[in-house]
Amino acid sequence: MRVSVVIVNWNGCHLLAECLQALKQQDHAIYELWVVDNGSDDGSLEFLNSYQWDLLKVISLPENKGFAGGNNVAISQAQGDIIALLNNDAMADPSWLSQAVKGFSNEQVGMVASRVVRYHERHIIDKVGHLMYPDGLNRGRGTGCPNDHRWDHDDETLWPDGCAALYRRSMLQEIGLLDEDFFLYGEDAELGMRARWAGYTCRYRSKAIVYHKHSASLGKFSPNKVFYVERNRIWLMFKTFPWSMILRSPWHTAIRHLLNVVSMMRGQGSAHGFRQSHSGWRLVWVFIKAHGSAFGGLVVMLGKRKQLLKRITSSEMQNILSRHRISAKKLVFED
Repeated sequence: MRVSVVIVNWNGCHLLAECLQALKQQDHAIYELWVVDNGSDDGSLEFLNSYQWDLLKVISLPENKGFAGGNNVAISQAQGDIIALLNNDAMADPSWLSQAVKGFSNEQVGMVASRVVRYHERHIIDKVGHLMYPDGLNRGRGTGCPNDHRWDHDDETLWPDGCAALYRRSMLQEIGLLDEDFFLYGEDAELGMRARWAGYTCRYRSKAIVYHKHSASLGKFSPNKVFYVERNRIWLMFKTFPWSMILRSPWHTAIRHLLNVVSMMRGQGSAHGFRQSHSGWRLVWVFIKAHGSAFGGLVVMLGKRKQLLKRITSSEMQNILSRHRISAKKLVFED
């Protein structure tokens, strides 16, 4: 299978050499490699233009179009049978692609998830596919768990994480590319939900390993990250969730926010991590801004909802999300 690899870079010059070198060592031939520079000002473009590799195709954008916009520019030009997205802060194991493409065992498989391991803590899982909470907030499956034999079994997962995701190009041509309104965070979840509605599945390949320097661009507890994650989970929900789940979602959100307060009081979990660098009121303000932005764009998302290609019923989608659900407790308290 011809594989087109796409990397989006924004001020990641210090990350590119290792990322590209790992791709040079792949034991599966790369058909083409696209690196999209999102208006960097740290010397990234100069580094890429001087990099010696015939496969490398560099696209320079005058401004930052985000993860979705940057990837879409390259995906729309790529010619491979498989589109492999890779973060610039990720280093692929030499057998990453050869193992991952085996996941496309039949035409129903439209996505393949990698075994993403923390770069600096290789005994810890970063994510092996994704799980969904009933209010639209999603999280990596296995995040923070030991990198042990429990993850050695290839199975189904909800969708792949965008830092190391493979997609069938024919599927993308059918359902559309990443939603550029999301800009950053949640785009892979939104694409995965559209793929699921269209009847495609996702396979996890345990031997397709990638080492990830988590949140190297914005930082794990950046206010900007919190803003985009919260805003986009609302858009994701209204665009892709069955209406019955949307109507029940405020209850689940209330539980999650209550547990976030407990998290800060206990000194445990992601809310506590944010609180160590920022005030609690800053977190409240970020949430207010995120909700304002989300509801300001709700008409657009509801319009896009009407364009979804649906080959399964709402009941079937609820069953899929139920099989791949994460609890509020794990979402809040486990790093």
